[in-house]
Amino acid sequence: MKNNLNNLVTESINENSKNIDRVSTQEMIEIINNEDKKVAFAVEKEKNKIAKAVDSITDALKNGGRLIYMGAGTSGRLGILDASECPPTYGVSNELVQGLIAGGEEAIRNSIENAEDSKEEAIKHLKNIKFSKKDFLVGIAASGTTPYVVGGLEYAKSLGSETAALSCNPDSKIAEVADISIAPVVGPEVVTGSTRMKAGTAQKMVLNMLSTAVMIKLGKVYKNYMVDLQVKNNKLAERAKNMIMEVSEVSYKTAEEYLEKTDYNVKLAIMMLNSGLEKDKARIELEKYEGRLAEAIQNNK
Repeated sequence: MKNNLNNLVTESINENSKNIDRVSTQEMIEIINNEDKKVAFAVEKEKNKIAKAVDSITDALKNGGRLIYMGAGTSGRLGILDASECPPTYGVSNELVQGLIAGGEEAIRNSIENAEDSKEEAIKHLKNIKFSKKDFLVGIAASGTTPYVVGGLEYAKSLGSETAALSCNPDSKIAEVADISIAPVVGPEVVTGSTRMKAGTAQKMVLNMLSTAVMIKLGKVYKNYMVDLQVKNNKLAERAKNMIMEVSEVSYKTAEEYLEKTDYNVKLAIMMLNSGLEKDKARIELEKYEGRLAEAIQNNK
């Protein structure tokens, strides 16, 4: 195992930080910041593969499938974080995008390091959510070698599901298994092997791209507004009213009135205001265009 780890970019020694324990606080922060600057450029090199994954995930979701993230440690937590943000931001069900982590719920807050070594646990977790060939699995592992993730991808492939691997090492084990390999190589970490740093940042950026682009393609965004957000508190209510005011060029009072008319359905309120249709007809037209507000408005002017 030692030799295998030494061959991984994510486990190699960073020459730029080898004296980080003997520099001033200011220098320490500059070293970390300079290393962080490399992350976006590493992600940029993977943009074609990210786009390919987005199209495949979108097709899966349109055909009744789900997007499932699977990882251990930091990687697993990042998947859970991304999944948990989709319902409030885009109004989708909690089941549509899900995150699975080695060690289960306890591992979200506490480190359970040996959990990642079990392929069997991965299969058990996927069976628990009734994973099927319609679903899309993204396996996340900075090293690209995590058995839990490898096992999950192998099981998904055995069912005929499409898969993607997200790693920060080139030619990784999970890349061999998955249909699409996304591998932003960010180089050695400031603290050797601490992949919660640059590798974690890169993974977070990629996951942001995947879920955001998929939701846009599913009609959850109009222009650059999150028109399917769930209005759950006062702050979000004000955001919804401001959104309607800006998009539909109406007063605060009118925005508030239409929000109440639609039971705080921002997209429906905007559709009514911009098409002149009554609520039931506006809803039918939105459904006709699968929630794509721009198309629905364009064809009802």
